[in-house]
Amino acid sequence: MNKALTVSIIFKASSLNYGEGTANVSELKKFHRGNGEVYSFASRQALRYDIVRLGNQFFDWNLDVVDKSQKVVQFKEDCTIVDSVEMDLFGYMKTKVKQGADKRSAVVRLSHAVSLEPYRSDFEFLNNMGLATRIKENADLATLEQHESLYTYTLTLDLGRVGIDGEIELSNEEKANRVKQLIEITKHLSREIRGRQENLAPLFIIGGMYPIANPFFLGRISLKNFDTRILDTAQLASVLEQSAFGKSLHALTKVGLVGGVFANEKEITELANTVSIEAFYQNLLHEVDNYYKVLV
Repeated sequence: MNKALTVSIIFKASSLNYGEGTANVSELKKFHRGNGEVYSFASRQALRYDIVRLGNQFFDWNLDVVDKSQKVVQFKEDCTIVDSVEMDLFGYMKTKVKQGADKRSAVVRLSHAVSLEPYRSDFEFLNNMGLATRIKENADLATLEQHESLYTYTLTLDLGRVGIDGEIELSNEEKANRVKQLIEITKHLSREIRGRQENLAPLFIIGGMYPIANPFFLGRISLKNFDTRILDTAQLASVLEQSAFGKSLHALTKVGLVGGVFANEKEITELANTVSIEAFYQNLLHEVDNYYKVLV
């Protein structure tokens, strides 16, 4: 039977993604809610970029698979998922003049990483005085919007589609390796931005292996209190009461938690089987191995 994994993660970081900006002001990517609050976010494209960057850094993922053909920057026509973990997991589109395009939809689905705490119009004023004074020139000025917050994003992956593209099918061992590499990357995820390296590693993670590829916990994670960081467990509990194809979500779900982050830690541990972040990941890696071994 086909299986999928989904995890929703909370991490703490600062100012993860900037947009176009105005004049010398760099503006965060953000959106307004109906209650007037403003929330910053890192786009799913930004998360993908850093996952692929770390895939190359940690596991030597092949990045030499892009060129400019048909006047478009895209994946090379002769490259396949055999050559590229990125093409396998995140899909591709190769356009051809008057022939349409070869497409592969993404196996891995990412949401934006959305802040759980509202943006309060904080700014950082900066200049390049250190360089300017060396040559006795006036410094250039700039302003950055700044927002430190807890953020949450969701990753969903259909295990049955990994390593299969048309007539190409990789070995189950290679499929498992690619999925496990992706899982390891999320455990150590970081983002390099404007001279900083932000730690996107989980403080809280919920999910597991399920009979369908559905982001069960997406949109169900929020804070009840910003000051003391009380996680709203009622929404998550209501999801865990559901079933999928006759399987109890509560029975299939684990929670990984870093202690001391949330004021209602005891309440969180009562949601589902709660373990350390490391134990959560080791269990997920073990389940991936078991899934692909059964297919042999």
